[in-house]
Amino acid sequence: MKYEYPKVYLKVKDLQILINQGESEQLEFKTSFGKETIEALSAFANSLGGTVLIGISDKGEVIGAKTTQESIQKWVNQIKHSTSPAIVPDVEQLTQDGKTIVSLSVISYPIKPISFRGKYYKRVHNSNHLMDLSEIANEHLKTINLSWDFAKDSNHGISDISLDKVNRFIDISNRYRDYPITDDPLIVLKKFELLRENSISFGCFLLFCKHSSLISTIDAGRFDSETIIRDNLTIRDDLFSEMETCMTFVKKHISKRFVISGKPERDEVWEYPLEAVREILVNMIVHRDYRAQGDSTIKIFQNRIEFFNPGPLPKGINMQDILSGKMASNPRNKQIAAIFKEAGIIEKYGSGIKRVRQAMADIGSSEPIFEILGDNFKVTLFPIRETKSGGVSGGVSGGVSGGISGGVSELFDFIRANPGLKTKDIKAAMDLPQRTMERWLGELRKQHKIRFQGAPKTGGYYPIE
Repeated sequence: MKYEYPKVYLKVKDLQILINQGESEQLEFKTSFGKETIEALSAFANSLGGTVLIGISDKGEVIGAKTTQESIQKWVNQIKHSTSPAIVPDVEQLTQDGKTIVSLSVISYPIKPISFRGKYYKRVHNSNHLMDLSEIANEHLKTINLSWDFAKDSNHGISDISLDKVNRFIDISNRYRDYPITDDPLIVLKKFELLRENSISFGCFLLFCKHSSLISTIDAGRFDSETIIRDNLTIRDDLFSEMETCMTFVKKHISKRFVISGKPERDEVWEYPLEAVREILVNMIVHRDYRAQGDSTIKIFQNRIEFFNPGPLPKGINMQDILSGKMASNPRNKQIAAIFKEAGIIEKYGSGIKRVRQAMADIGSSEPIFEILGDNFKVTLFPIRETKSGGVSGGVSGGVSGGISGGVSELFDFIRANPGLKTKDIKAAMDLPQRTMERWLGELRKQHKIRFQGAPKTGGYYPIE
């Protein structure tokens, strides 16, 4: 079993275990103390923590360190004065094969990044690497629990923001609030920290930009083959508008069918569930790395839709964590995510992929594919009629019709049992996505099975017996 470290106070037998393991992500050997020692300690502090053993060759040979109590204190002072924020390592003298070994250990520092003589290092496998500007910025933002979109945008100002778009956001968010927003747009921006000290944030610009934004470009295309493009669109707008434009483009290039279910009106069924498409688009916008050189891309083929988004997974998160649906939400752009939730676009943090998979399963389609391709995230959806091998899914129309009818009936039974509830109360009680609930409520109203009674803010739904 591999030894767990760093351990500050090592026993001799523990030391031999470490030496036998060799240099690693959390362990380095040095024959003597020098600037490389401090470089390694700063890299450990910026990563997972670790230990430098002085008096060991890089091949694991015990050489011994020539030290006195005064020299060790000088080492500690040198480490402290050449790092910022200052590192003060834990020190222990050990004896191995009759020779003195000095252990210098640091934890993963809560305040990052740590610099050594103005340079920032991280630990990768068994070596130290200089951090680039993006990594330095990310570590700082994580330390203060912020994300990139929260930072001040020095390239744009209030004049680049459309207050009409802010007012539209206020109107939309008031549909979901018990207490409506009544402040003017600039006050609203300040309350949501989109405007601080007369400077707008990056998130503010992306959400409410007055003119085209090159930062948030999305390329969408309809392909007849891998190389033949039938239609394409480059979208550069505020994030709310991009969301709607992308949905319109997808709906333009996918088909829909009508299912007869015995009701007065036919059910409209798209070859891809719009709820799944919408969830993927929301995730593209909220989790995109807007500092990356590439753009988000939507490719619609005859038998699939592919969504590409720049930005790797957060550190410590793997694909299995995402697909399990049990992972706590960790949006890359926290400010954008918060505003989308206020506007009712995000309904539940961290449940988007789970709902995509459920929506595809409900219509009988193949399981969507989620992939990490370098620093890009890719999602592939398959239509109702197609499987991954190109075959036809049997019994889909009946399954879709039955699923929709069953859900509407369930909602009607709930309203009959709980008359007078508002939309948000029904949504919370039944744990329904907003768009699904609105679609089912609309269906019940078309069938004249329910009515809305009372004022818009205080009224509720009642059954029509």
